[in-house]
Amino acid sequence: MAIRPILRIGDPRLREISQPVEVFDTPELHELVEDMFETMEAADGAGLAAPQIGVPRRVMIFGVEHNSRYPDVDTVPTTVLVNPEFTVLGEEAEGFWEGCLSVPGMRGYVERPGRIRYRGFDAFGNPVERDADGFHATVFQHEYDHLDGILYTDRLVDPKMFGFVEELAAAER
Repeated sequence: MAIRPILRIGDPRLREISQPVEVFDTPELHELVEDMFETMEAADGAGLAAPQIGVPRRVMIFGVEHNSRYPDVDTVPTTVLVNPEFTVLGEEAEGFWEGCLSVPGMRGYVERPGRIRYRGFDAFGNPVERDADGFHATVFQHEYDHLDGILYTDRLVDPKMFGFVEELAAAER
């Protein structure tokens, strides 16, 4: 398979709304998912959505065991989701300093619903449903946003809470 180039902020394809996958368990879909995992791992990411590699389909992957970009977060199960949806399970919000492979070297503080239930399908068409909270819920929602042409920079709590990772670390943020 292949490591694909990751689109960066400013590329208009990142702002497009992705189309649902109509047919599951195809060689093309399996190749896309494999390429997404290779690309995410090569970039040391926590998740990746198909639009980030120029494929306007509602496909996302995520998973975190040990990640140098997020050393203090709980494990997030490795997941493939096709045509995902979600429901918010509470009113409480949680905030995280988010980063993105499409916005390299930068972080911003974003608040999102803290507990969700997501559902969708794996690449074979089998249903997937899971409750998530904390960083797991954040990762899902971050990748889900990509499917609708939304970047985390659109959701910043305060534009002053956005910057380069090194500068934010120096300022102890």
